[in-house]
Amino acid sequence: MPNGVRFNDDYPVIQESERLLARARGLVPALTQTLAKGPGQYVRGVAPVYLARGKGARVWDVDGNEYVDWQMGIGPLVLGYGHEAVDEAIRRQLADGITFSLVHPLEVEVAERVRDVVPGAEMVRFSKTGCDVTTAAVRLARAFTGRDKVLCCGYHGWHDWYVAVTDRNAGIPQVVRDLTYTIQYNDLQSVRDALDGDVACVILEPAVFEEPRGGFLGELKKLCHANGSLLVFDEMWTGFRVALGGAQQRWDVTADLACFSKAVANGMPLSVLTGRRDVMSLLERDVFFFTTFGGEALSLAAARATIDVLREHQVPAHLERQGTRLREGYDELARTLGLAWTKCVGLGARTLVTFPDLPTKSLAQQELLKRGVLWGGFHNVSFSHGDAEVDHTLAAWREVLPIVARAVESGTVASALRGEPVEPVFRKTSQFHTKPKPRNQ
Repeated sequence: MPNGVRFNDDYPVIQESERLLARARGLVPALTQTLAKGPGQYVRGVAPVYLARGKGARVWDVDGNEYVDWQMGIGPLVLGYGHEAVDEAIRRQLADGITFSLVHPLEVEVAERVRDVVPGAEMVRFSKTGCDVTTAAVRLARAFTGRDKVLCCGYHGWHDWYVAVTDRNAGIPQVVRDLTYTIQYNDLQSVRDALDGDVACVILEPAVFEEPRGGFLGELKKLCHANGSLLVFDEMWTGFRVALGGAQQRWDVTADLACFSKAVANGMPLSVLTGRRDVMSLLERDVFFFTTFGGEALSLAAARATIDVLREHQVPAHLERQGTRLREGYDELARTLGLAWTKCVGLGARTLVTFPDLPTKSLAQQELLKRGVLWGGFHNVSFSHGDAEVDHTLAAWREVLPIVARAVESGTVASALRGEPVEPVFRKTSQFHTKPKPRNQ
């Protein structure tokens, strides 16, 4: 009998996952299309590799094991799997068509909804992935300012301008690598040190697991504008979650350009670039950013329905409430156990559990899987995460944390693992938090 969302007697049987994995080896590079979903991010030999279906906040793997899912497709499922209003909108549109030879009315209707809820959204352009629109924003900033350099903070996708500052930068020319540098969050001095006359924009995630302090976002905007640079918000995670209008609404700072994806269409592939009319209007002619599937109608129908549900049901408030319960419950448990080396941090909609190293995190993941909880380090809260899911997860943590604590204290974490531990994703390189090189070097 497959495992369920309960305290199971043993770890899940994953025979069908293993069979599919064997077929993928040598055929699918890295065994996944999305790094955060791949087998390297889970305890190999214990964790499922392939999921077959989902409903609400729960998923079933190809072996029939059921889990409370805290990954939620790595972010897009803000309402949960199979939300009926969104699925019905997709079905209705599917009956009429998917992609057309001329512009579809949904392109206007969804753009109007985005304009209604997102501060500063004077013009709206659609694409498919988050890195599409962050890259378009960087190109727009360079065109508008006549400058080349970019300062960034956070994760912004796989394109050359960003991945150049990671250790996965093979294939990127040195001349491109020399144009992107990073700043430190909540550290205005790192911004002052990095800004110069060739910085086109500062692009950052306006919040990840730490809130802006001391008016950081507002002061950052002032520094950018004083330097003639644009401010770009990458709102892949904050958009439609921390507030209906994202970080710009929550912290009352309007960026020059803002980029969205993930939550906007509840799992359908859609991304959104918005911002100032004088900047966005360069897309009319000067800056080329067009794609065949930008106006694909199923995703736009899903986005229209998703935004309506988010607004009607005050979904961001639900995410904050349930996520706060989870964060505070975890931290109270850690305090009770006297564990200073672990903490749950972040905004309600998305929290991160910190551990001293990857093997310790892997052991926690392994034990949660046995208790019917799919967890990769984060609690990505959806509208479908009700009290039952939060209660079960906290009950699982109450069993799991003492197991992990005993292994840490006895130095037996590695031997307690039944498979290979989780792998790191990126390593920082020398251009993290350094002042950009002058243009003539």
